[in-house]
Amino acid sequence: MSPVAIAVAGAGLIGRRHIAEVRKSPVATLAAVVDPAPTGDFGVPVHPTLADLFAAGGPDGVILATPNQLHVQGGLECVEAGVPVLVEKPVGSTVKEAAVLVEAAEAANVPLLTGHHRRYSPIMAKAREVVSSGVLGPIVAVLGSAMYYKPDDYFDVGGGWRRMPGGGPILLNLIHEVDNLRYLVGDVTAVQAMTSNTTRGFPVEDTAAMVLRFANGALGTFLLSDTAGSARSWEQTSRENIDYPAYADEDAYVIAGTTGSLAVPTMRLKVFPGTRSWYAPFETSTLAVDRTDPLANQVEHFAAVIRGEAAPIASGRDGLDTLRVTEAISEAAATGQLVETGLRAA
Repeated sequence: MSPVAIAVAGAGLIGRRHIAEVRKSPVATLAAVVDPAPTGDFGVPVHPTLADLFAAGGPDGVILATPNQLHVQGGLECVEAGVPVLVEKPVGSTVKEAAVLVEAAEAANVPLLTGHHRRYSPIMAKAREVVSSGVLGPIVAVLGSAMYYKPDDYFDVGGGWRRMPGGGPILLNLIHEVDNLRYLVGDVTAVQAMTSNTTRGFPVEDTAAMVLRFANGALGTFLLSDTAGSARSWEQTSRENIDYPAYADEDAYVIAGTTGSLAVPTMRLKVFPGTRSWYAPFETSTLAVDRTDPLANQVEHFAAVIRGEAAPIASGRDGLDTLRVTEAISEAAATGQLVETGLRAA
């Protein structure tokens, strides 16, 4: 089986991660890089635009790691060229724009994936398996958190745009958490939210609290803060990215059903062996999981999709629906109202 030829568009921070993973992959090869002002030698042809890439013959697939506002435009160019494309999250800057891309890809029958790489995490796969097995009973409640402290120099890049509306943790970070919870528990149908910028005083939020209603009837709460001295975040608990220190005793999510609960990513499972009562002891265990790099797994899966051997795990429409929930949270925080997402149970 010959490796598929993948081009990476956008040679910034995340683009370079994708370039590295494609280079390491046994099922893919780096065909080209697309960037109008590249820095460094990539050892492959470098094109200023996607049009130039396709004019030169085109790859088997494209990973689009350009700035968010260019995702829809670049994705549409790939669809028009008939080339499968994996678009970094978010699939578009807004739901309205993203829907144009998703509908175009579906109409043209061109594979469109969204870069929600945590769906390729073995931890997430195991957690989803547990929830789907019914061992927890019907899911009734979800606790989630993404609390960490971003250093001051994080906000200095690019002229300080991360200090302004659109640069806060709701739009930059929460979309990962929303997709995780949708993948584990199901669609979110309505949200409420409250934000604060008291700590840093920027025009954008630094902390947010949310209430989520899921299509299966479960309710959830989620705390988000990029100014909290805490390790209760996926990055600091999953041990999947060596850039972050790891805290093996912390969790990012707790999913509770009528007969048990699962803490993720420690994978601590508590299940009633008999009578369900707060007076009755749980049967407790810690599930074993592999800890492989989700970005590497994502490249392998993208190659399988390109070859026609698999359907997308995180499709363009999955990315669109996750964006719907994230956009609804922003609206709820701005208005103080309950906001329906438009998503319903299948």
